[in-house]
Amino acid sequence: MKHFDTKDGIRIRLMDMADYDQVKIFLRNNFYNTEPLAASSGEDFQKLNGEEQFVLENIKQGLSIVAVDAANSGQRIVGCTIACRQNAGYMLKLLKESPDDAEHSSWRNMLVLFNKASTEANLHERYGVNQLLISDMTAVDASMRGKGIGARLTSALIELGRAKGFEVMVGFCTSFYSLRQKKALGMECIHEVAFADFLDANGDVVFKPPAPHTHFHLLAMRL
Repeated sequence: MKHFDTKDGIRIRLMDMADYDQVKIFLRNNFYNTEPLAASSGEDFQKLNGEEQFVLENIKQGLSIVAVDAANSGQRIVGCTIACRQNAGYMLKLLKESPDDAEHSSWRNMLVLFNKASTEANLHERYGVNQLLISDMTAVDASMRGKGIGARLTSALIELGRAKGFEVMVGFCTSFYSLRQKKALGMECIHEVAFADFLDANGDVVFKPPAPHTHFHLLAMRL
């Protein structure tokens, strides 16, 4: 199992399928309740059809990273980044496979937003590559925030991306704080969509997260 670094009692390593059950609980307690779109949706986002399978399929790709408490036999997860490989047409494929009904509207609306931003940014043509490394979800235990764990997870993903031969990494940021962190690590904001401008068929704003979360941002860097 690949270890990236151990510092201040926290080990950063590659995530594997054996971590999934604990990661699922960790995301419920430390991601979905604070991520702007999920937290403001009024729905149990993790249970929406498509979301759990999406996370599981991404972990299978072997590109996700986990931070564990090294002093606790490395069993307790304190942070993670869910990452995936995106080929041209990937977001559109997810949209076509997602259910188009009221029960799963938040999941589908999120995919529509991500596809809109990716299409407008023209990601694959912009960088001249077919495959992108996507940093999709990053979460840190609420009791461990402010210790640089999120930045270490992103740095480890950059290292992994280079080792796997990716030329470009893209960050999907719905949170003002994840935007700030990734910019501090050298990622460039290449496109944004204001939540206030993302409307449904009736002309109503779809996502209404609280300030300072006002935009969905795409950030990128060449590896």
